[in-house]
Amino acid sequence: MRKIIFYVMIFNSTSMFAQQFIELKVDSKYIHLPVTHDNKDETRLELVLNNNTEQVFDIWLADSDPDFWVFLDVSRYDQKKVIIRTQYGDEREGLDLIYQSDNRDYLKNVYKEKYRPQLHFSSVRGWNNDPNGLIYFEGEYHLFYQHNPYGPAWGNMHWGHAKSNNLLNWVQLPEALYPDEIGVAYSGSAVIDYENTSGFKTGNDDVMVAIYTTTWFPDRYEESKTGQKQLETQSLAYSNDKGLTWTKYKGNPVIGDRRELLGSTNNRDPNVFWHEPTDKWVMILFERIGMSIFTSDNLKDWKYESHFETFWECPELFELPIDEDSNNTKWVVYDAGGDYVLGDFDGKEFKITSGAHNYIDGEFYAAQTFENIPSSDGRRIQIGWATIPTPEMPFNMMMAFPTQLTLKTGKEGVRMFNKPVREISELHKNKKILNNITPQDANEALVNIRSEKLHLKFKIENINAIMYTFNFGSDQLTYSINNNKFIFNDEEKVFKYLPEFASKSMNLEIILDKTSIEVFVDEGRFTMVLPRSLETEYDGISIVPGDEELTVKIKSLEVYEMKSIWE
Repeated sequence: MRKIIFYVMIFNSTSMFAQQFIELKVDSKYIHLPVTHDNKDETRLELVLNNNTEQVFDIWLADSDPDFWVFLDVSRYDQKKVIIRTQYGDEREGLDLIYQSDNRDYLKNVYKEKYRPQLHFSSVRGWNNDPNGLIYFEGEYHLFYQHNPYGPAWGNMHWGHAKSNNLLNWVQLPEALYPDEIGVAYSGSAVIDYENTSGFKTGNDDVMVAIYTTTWFPDRYEESKTGQKQLETQSLAYSNDKGLTWTKYKGNPVIGDRRELLGSTNNRDPNVFWHEPTDKWVMILFERIGMSIFTSDNLKDWKYESHFETFWECPELFELPIDEDSNNTKWVVYDAGGDYVLGDFDGKEFKITSGAHNYIDGEFYAAQTFENIPSSDGRRIQIGWATIPTPEMPFNMMMAFPTQLTLKTGKEGVRMFNKPVREISELHKNKKILNNITPQDANEALVNIRSEKLHLKFKIENINAIMYTFNFGSDQLTYSINNNKFIFNDEEKVFKYLPEFASKSMNLEIILDKTSIEVFVDEGRFTMVLPRSLETEYDGISIVPGDEELTVKIKSLEVYEMKSIWE
């Protein structure tokens, strides 16, 4: 059953507008909505059940001939009557195009689109940014992430959800957290509450608990019209079925409005872990300009412990061994931009002993590491948001390739290293391995390789070149030894290679995908995430010294053509 209805609603004593809606009896798994790429005003829609607003989202609703379709999973509302209605007087002809079906025929070519990354996770539909709630549980890696399922632009912050058993091949699952009448689900983390300290466990499975930033507006209508500043608070949701369905805690928020205490509206991105020495849950939270530490016995009641000023948003706090020595460790705090400090942590206070440093640059932001990885594995595995757009596609942005973080001692002291996870070898297909060759020999080996999915490893000894360049089709990455810098595409992007560079030898590990180039320098001491030029013909890979009279020697070259993660 479906019908279109208009009615007049008085919002307050000064405002009156017409509201449009459709009513549906849910008899299929999906409701399908038409989307346009045109830069028209978004329409804010509500999904209402029994007069309660279940979800709120904005969408570039097409009035005819949509550029693509998106879907709303409504299986939880089976055989119930729901209303989809506009807010704020929007009227859209496209509302009449909405339909129900168990099928998603428009996804028949999904993962084969022109600009779809083939070695990196990207969502089936819509925008993605920050990874959230990364957690390993019973043989599976869970990737939650900031997600707009209804369009290719930022907004409608849901928690998308995907899982993998090898960090490579991902299966996208239904949305975990939805915007509702209280607010939007922004960034956060997840834990497994093995001892049920929260009391949320209801079945046989250990309960998974998400801690995330909620936004709340004193008057949502006025906020939309006047831009009134949102409040940032911290909330909980929990799952008793391994993350498939979630229930929001009725006592939210668990950390409320702290503006008067902070003198700032910055109060977001909670990252939580269990601190065994103190037998407490610990939260690091971006507040003001810096990070605050809170502790809790039950995930619901939080005590403020300390604050230190450094960096900007999306913090994480974790311990790493130095040079693989479990008896010699440091704690790491990093932020969204790849800056980090090392220090000591007693469960309540973090004291900086070294920093600030940087381990990554380029199109990269808001990384997070997996909690709950078994001690038998012991790795600290990270995924970040690769801020590389995919224009005119029904999806946008992607995740960087999973990496392992370690601490190593060098001439500069202890630094953090970042390398692709060992599982990358599972994607290797055809390979070439050559030793002690010239750039000309390397180019002859590379000339016939036309794959856009490659894993490359170079060990380079500089004989007397002042620079050398890697060509990836029309993209160029140059290393200048005189000023110790990498230059990408004619100085459009310049990256200083941070270590004091005494050696003429350099190791480069490169992951080449349809839209991206990831470069790991000297075993991961420095990483660059770079966007590829899209509207050009790909003509292979080559390496060129800066002058014909100047030379480099390639001590080893490994070239691996790669399988798609979607195969």
